[in-house]
Amino acid sequence: MKIIIPQKYQRLKRILIWVVSFVVLLQVAYFIFDRYETRRIMKELAMEKEIVKPEPIMLFNLPVDSFKIVSGQVRSGQNLSAILSKQGVSMTKIDEISKKSILTFDVRKMKVNNQYYFFKNQHDSSKIEYFIYEIDKVNYVIYQLSDSLRIYKEQKPITTLVKSASGIITSSLWNAMAAQALDYNLIMDMSDIYIYSFDFFGIQKGDKFRIIYEEDYVYGKSIGTGRIFAAQFVHANEDFYAFLFNQNNEDVYFDDKGKSLKKAFLKAPLKFNRISSQFSNARFHPVLKIYRPHHGVDYAAPTGTPVQSIGDGTVVAKAYQAGGGGNYVKIKHNAVYTTSYMHLSKFGAGIANGVRVKQGQVIGYVGSTGLSSGPHLDYRVFMNGKPVNPLTIKSPPTEPVFEKNMPAYTALRDSMMVKLNEIKNF
Repeated sequence: MKIIIPQKYQRLKRILIWVVSFVVLLQVAYFIFDRYETRRIMKELAMEKEIVKPEPIMLFNLPVDSFKIVSGQVRSGQNLSAILSKQGVSMTKIDEISKKSILTFDVRKMKVNNQYYFFKNQHDSSKIEYFIYEIDKVNYVIYQLSDSLRIYKEQKPITTLVKSASGIITSSLWNAMAAQALDYNLIMDMSDIYIYSFDFFGIQKGDKFRIIYEEDYVYGKSIGTGRIFAAQFVHANEDFYAFLFNQNNEDVYFDDKGKSLKKAFLKAPLKFNRISSQFSNARFHPVLKIYRPHHGVDYAAPTGTPVQSIGDGTVVAKAYQAGGGGNYVKIKHNAVYTTSYMHLSKFGAGIANGVRVKQGQVIGYVGSTGLSSGPHLDYRVFMNGKPVNPLTIKSPPTEPVFEKNMPAYTALRDSMMVKLNEIKNF
């Protein structure tokens, strides 16, 4: 029996078949397009990968692979002429280089052990394209010799990192910081910050410190430290804080209360030495073998150790006292205070009667002149003409943080205090 499908259903069937066929065709087309697009993208990526070339290795902003490089160090007795002539540079050319270099770098100031480099033609090593001399860890001078002579200075890129350190004193600040391989200048800067606060000769076992500072690097190698941003020193169970703050366009260290760490007088005229004799009204004299007053403090130190003026003032005496203080300098600081420095081996440059000196200026060098049993500094302080114990006088402070600057200072101090407290091993 033949089944007759109504005409309207036949039309619906045709529509369904057409829709299904169209969907199938779309899927096939998408599949083909997708494969093609994938191949195209992969091909482009492969081409891009082939195009990308590694960055050239640079030295003094010159591509290393483009030259044959010969390096060396300036030896004792060597000069520019000896270095260049050894590489075949004519004396005429050397003379031209020396004369033209004067405005950029005086070749007579080349230092022993400093590094130099020859960048030679890769195909002809007799042709020197560049000669480079390192002036210091950062600066260098380039002599372009390939065409007309060109001489110019450049600097290596410096990376500055903020770092921290801490330590506990077992013998001296120097040993505690040196044990951590901290930079020599950082140790000296630390002592300079606190030179007004307490006497470093009196540092005790168990004292400790924390410090936040910056250190400069060139190509990953340290070239020295920079500013100290914050420090905490615990001396005799008392906290001494220091925070670097810019006031009146000057970087100044203030304590946690906003008082300046800089005082009118230094605590001591020497750095990192020991007290060998205290202020006394009846001291046994090591040379005369008798008891008599010693109205000063003796600092034992090697001959030649620099002696600093503890404050600004005027030299009122530069003389020699036979059978007594030997070479000595006396400085009047104000209407109240005068200081004297005795047994000097020699005087500082420019020191003479009537000359004005600044705080920290070198006025002489430790010696053993006059009545002395060995190299030391006899340091004395006079208040209104009468001798006083240098270790007990109180120095007036300089200006504190201005009231208008206190909000900014307080914010800086608090943030640095948090960072100091985060430093371990304290």
